[in-house]
Amino acid sequence: MLISQAHAEETTTEATTEAGHGAAAPHAFYEDPTFFVAVAFVLFFIIFGKKLGNAMGAMLDNRAQKISDEIEQATRLREEAQDLLASFEKKQHEALKEAAAIVSAAKEEAERLATEAAQQLESSLKRSEQLAKDRIAQAEAQAIAEVKAQAVSLAMDAAKRILESDLSGKKADALVDKAIQDLDGKLH
Repeated sequence: MLISQAHAEETTTEATTEAGHGAAAPHAFYEDPTFFVAVAFVLFFIIFGKKLGNAMGAMLDNRAQKISDEIEQATRLREEAQDLLASFEKKQHEALKEAAAIVSAAKEEAERLATEAAQQLESSLKRSEQLAKDRIAQAEAQAIAEVKAQAVSLAMDAAKRILESDLSGKKADALVDKAIQDLDGKLH
C-alpha cells in the first residue's frame, strides 16, 4: 500500500511539474517518495527481520531437531531389528542343532532297542530250546523208567510163574526172604 501511494504521488508530482514548468527540476534524494519506501523497507527488515530470522531459525532448528530425532529413532529401530534378526537366526540355528541331536539320539535309541530286542529274542530262543531239550530228556527218562518198570513187572511175573511151577514151599520162602533183603539194599 505504501508503494502504491508513493507511486501515485510521484505520478501526480511529475504531472504538475511537466504541466507547470515545462522542464523538470532536480530533486533531492530525500524528497523522492521512493527513497522513503526503500528506507521503510530496510527499517522493516531491520526491526522485524531479526525477529523473523529468529522465528525462522527456531522453526528450522526445530525441524532439523525433529529430523535428527527421526533419524536417530530409525537408526535405533534398524539396530534393534538387526539384533532381533541375529537373535532369531541364533535361535533357529540352536533349534536345528537340537533337532539334529534329537534325531541322532532317537536313532541311537532305536539301534539300542533293536540290539536289545535281538538279544532278548536270542535269549528267549535259547531258553525255549533248552526247555524243549529238558522236556525231551524228561520224556526220555520217563519212557525209560516206564520201560524199566514194565520190564521189571514182566520179569517178576515171569519169575513168579517159574518159581511157582518149579519151587517148593521151603525153597520159595528162602528165595523170597533173600529178595526182600536185596530189595532193601537197592532202595537205599
